Formats: sequence, C-alpha cells, structure tokens
Amino acid sequence: MSLTPEQVKKIGHLARLNLSENDMALYTPQLSRILDFIAQMNQIDTSQVEPLAHPLDISQRLRTDEVTEPNLRDKYQSIAPQVEAGLYLVPKVIEEA
Repeated sequence: MSLTPEQVKKIGHLARLNLSENDMALYTPQLSRILDFIAQMNQIDTSQVEPLAHPLDISQRLRTDEVTEPNLRDKYQSIAPQVEAGLYLVPKVIEEA
C-alpha cells in the first residue's frame, strides 16, 4: 500500500504533528512500508493459533496477602468535619436542572 504525501499530511494532522515538507518526504515511504507489513501479517492464517495472555508459560510471582499497615481510620476520621458510620460526609456538589 503506497501512501501519498497528502495522506501522510492528513495522518500527521490527525496525530497533531506539524510535519514539514522534508518530514513528509521521509515519512511517506516509511509509513507505506509499515502498512505493507501489516497487510502481509493480515494474510497469515491464525485460525489454529490459541490466544495467549502471555507468550511464555509462566506464572506471576505474587506477594503474600497480609496486612502491613495499622488501621488508622478512627484517627483520621476524628479530625474530619462530618463522619457517619465510618464514612466521610461531604456536601452535595451536583445541582439538578
């Protein structure tokens, strides 16, 4: 797929890039090669390939699920303007039309 300089200019505008004429001459063949490569990859039959979450068959190392900080909720809520049932009360900020 061969892109025209006008198409590259439009792509640059959509990407909010300020491309000069020298940039256009440089990027037009590069973007065309990228799109050609994508078209080539789209022709590959992947119907027998199972989707993977990760290319390697490894499991993620997880840390132990344990409490590492003390519960200081009562201390923090003691200085709050309004608290009810362990929740901070805030003024309503959304007005109905």
